[in-house]
Amino acid sequence: MNKLTDIQIRTWIKIGKPVAKSDGGGLTFTLSAKGLASWVLRYRFGGRPRELTIGRYQDISLANARKAATDARAKIQGGFDVAREKRRTKVETAAAMSFRKLAADYMEKKFPHLAANTIYQRRSHIERIILPKLSGLAARDVSTADVVAIIESVGGRSKSVAELVFTAISEIFKHAVARHVVIANPCAVISVSAIIGKAEPKRQRLKLTAEELREILPAVHTIGEQNALSVKILLATCVRIGELIKAEWAHIDFKTAEWFIPDQNSKTGKGFTVPLTPAVIGWFTALQPFAYGSRYVLPARQARRIEKYGADIHLNQHSLNSMLNKLCDALGDKCRRFTPHDLRSTARSHLAALGVNIIIAERCLNHSLGGLVAVYDQHDYMTERRAALELWTDFILTCEAGENWKIIPIRQNVR
Repeated sequence: MNKLTDIQIRTWIKIGKPVAKSDGGGLTFTLSAKGLASWVLRYRFGGRPRELTIGRYQDISLANARKAATDARAKIQGGFDVAREKRRTKVETAAAMSFRKLAADYMEKKFPHLAANTIYQRRSHIERIILPKLSGLAARDVSTADVVAIIESVGGRSKSVAELVFTAISEIFKHAVARHVVIANPCAVISVSAIIGKAEPKRQRLKLTAEELREILPAVHTIGEQNALSVKILLATCVRIGELIKAEWAHIDFKTAEWFIPDQNSKTGKGFTVPLTPAVIGWFTALQPFAYGSRYVLPARQARRIEKYGADIHLNQHSLNSMLNKLCDALGDKCRRFTPHDLRSTARSHLAALGVNIIIAERCLNHSLGGLVAVYDQHDYMTERRAALELWTDFILTCEAGENWKIIPIRQNVR
């Protein structure tokens, strides 16, 4: 008994190599490869070897570990399996967890592994829709009927949002099952379609035709110069609306004609560089006076948004959506109603029509190439993308001038 000393323990921790040293009577000091120092009591119960983790060395001193081991050995002599008792207590404590605490634990543990857009959307659904309904309950008391009531309430407004809310609840309870907070997931035996019917099919992305672009581009200035420049930049660079509204002037290099989109602004979570054509550089330059010194290329304009988030916040993407609706209303049957994201599908379709290689076109939109191509092809195709976007920008300028495109598409090399 009492074989170890504090000096020995501190020496082992300083050396950092994994060890397991007995203090006698089953009490063992362990140091893992990751540097975690703990106290473990090893004993036999019913003829079988058992282990009770007493705690970490920094939290429990050598003297206190010995006292805890003595108390545990007394219980073992009295017929109690202390390790089993500790696990049972832990499970009971977890089972008493409130749904609010469970949701917070889920967000803390799982959100770091999700994409930024998913985190923003799921947090909103949890905090604004789910918690107001379930926060007063213990997690184990949430029933299938509670989930159904939430889905019915949300589904009356939007079936697609109901699907997302259901996913959020289900993921929280999957986490709860893994943590032994609940025995079963109340979402496991139901589906959104069974509760409120199937959601409407997603709207197909548009490819605006050359004829439509010849109507849209000459008229786009009618929704305001800042909006017009934004539309043309979106169309010419093939980026997502979220990537443009979060763009900062520090991300744009006018000398090298490149725009870097950082990880946190990219939907894929991986930053990338967009080559800028001379026309796009000119459009970015024309936007600078509208920024009024903001770090954002497109700063917020609404007083309510500025009051809520502060003076230097970026534009809300719904502002551009509403202006495009206004443009479509004015053009009437000269073009179909389109969204900022339709500009990406328009660009991708026209790049193909212009003869741009499929890999180059996909990289222009920062799409993952997938499969073995993604694994082995690490080339960024900057030169090729710049050439493709210059051709595409020429097409856009031709449409803006109301003229027909007469340049022969790029020829594909076929071997």
